This record gives sequence, C-alpha cells and structure tokens, in this order.
Amino acid sequence: MDHMGKPLKILNGAIAVAATMAFSSLLTDPGLAQTLSSAYKAPRLPGTANPNLNGLWEAVNEANWDIQVHGAQAGPPQFGALLAQPPGPGIVEGNEIPYQPWALAKKKENFENRLVRVKYDELRLLPLDPEAKCYLPGIPRATYMPLPFQITQGNKKIIIAYEFANASRIVPLEKVGPAPVDSYMGWSEGHWEGDTLVIDVTGFNDKTWFDRAGNFHSDALHVVERYTPTSPGVLRYEATIEDSKVFTRPWKMSFPLYRRLDKDAQFMEFNCVPFSEELIYGHLRKTTSK
Repeated sequence: MDHMGKPLKILNGAIAVAATMAFSSLLTDPGLAQTLSSAYKAPRLPGTANPNLNGLWEAVNEANWDIQVHGAQAGPPQFGALLAQPPGPGIVEGNEIPYQPWALAKKKENFENRLVRVKYDELRLLPLDPEAKCYLPGIPRATYMPLPFQITQGNKKIIIAYEFANASRIVPLEKVGPAPVDSYMGWSEGHWEGDTLVIDVTGFNDKTWFDRAGNFHSDALHVVERYTPTSPGVLRYEATIEDSKVFTRPWKMSFPLYRRLDKDAQFMEFNCVPFSEELIYGHLRKTTSK
C-alpha cells in the first residue's frame, strides 16, 4: 500500500495542476473564453431581456503596476519589499502598445520620473504618477485597480462606482451625444449586443495614466469596453483603445473580472485625498523656531 501511495499522490497532484491550468486558460484565452461565454446563459435583470450584472466585482491581476508583461522590481529602498512591484503577465493582447516614436520616449520618461515631484505651480509639487495624487483613475484603469467596484444596473442606466478616490460614472443605455466637457472618467454611452454590455467612452482629459509604469494617453482617447458574463461569478472584460495623438493604431486589453462572494464583502470608500495632501502641499508647512 505504501509503495503504491506515493505514485497515486503524484498522479492526483498532476491531475489537479492540469485541471487548474485548463480552467485558467479558459479565462485568459480569447477563443476558449468566447466558447465558454456563448454556452453560458446569465440570469436576466427582472423585466428585461438583458443579463443581470449587478454586484461587487474585482480584477485579480497586476495591471495597475504595468499593463504589459513585467518582472518584479524594487520600490523605494527605504520601504524594503513593502512597495516593490509584483511580476505580472500583462493584459495587453499581443503585449504591444503601438506608441508613436515621440510617445514611446515620453512613456519611458514617465517611468523614470514616476516617483519624482516636479513644480506644477506656485503652490504645488506634484509626482508624475496620477495615482499618487489621488486623481480619479480614468477608464479603463479604474476597472483593474486592486480594489472592488460596484455595478448597479437599471433598465435605462447603469451606475458603476469605484472605491478608489470615490470615482463613479453613469452609463445611459441610449444615445447621449458628445461630451459637454473633458473629464477624468470620460463620457459613457452604453448598449447591449446580445449578452455583452458595450460602453463607448469619450471626452477624456489627458491627466490619467493606464498604470504605474507611465503608459499614458492624450485627450483624444477613445475606449470601447465590453462586459460579457461567462459564468455566475465571472465577467470577461475587453477594452479597445484608440488615440490618434499617441498611438499608431487601435490596441486591446482583456482579462476576467470576478464577483466578490466572501461573506462580508461590501462596497467601501477609499477617500485618498487626505493621504496625498502631505505629498503635494507638505513643503508649504510653516516651520517655527524652537
């Protein structure tokens, strides 16, 4: 029995690993994910023919550090491993962001100076990374920050609320016309294509980044998001990015979103403004002689 037990344990372990890898590939491979989602029929929102997307959702990836494939990197040395960057496989399809030459140089400059404070005006010294300043994260970054977000779905409008910086947006399920003003979170217009919620987002300003690695855009950014239920606890998220001022062609990112099912899961506030005030305005504090 002992002689046979070890091989059986090894075999069972191999089967478990293979099963886990197979399930993972269903969530990350576009073709397999499409097959899975087409076979799944999500519950309907009462009184409509549309899937019910209500709930608390969260991405489980490392894209907020860098949307492309990346290894682990050290953070500021005084914090040891606390602020180190974890490695990640990236969420950009093909792992290529088609920057124009000048924009690629700017991206590299952003990364090199991401922790440096620069003089913005007579009062403020600002770090380059918008997240450090507690700016609203923009779209699509709000979707893959390491914090949950809440979808509240109605017949004619959908509200998406994000924990970081108390960001939120209203998505009318009808034509709304051009954005009245540019903003951090853009101007959203939604519609359904079968069981996929499609959100067309325009009207951005140029003050947000895609990640902490300095990937950026201009005020010409145009994002088309797609949310497709693939199982009771998973949405497949896709975003097509266009920006004629920065990129040479459209490009795409995709990843799964997971429903928060833990017993005490709830939407909470992460009001980060007070945490950024010292960083931005601390140099203005009056010093008193003792």
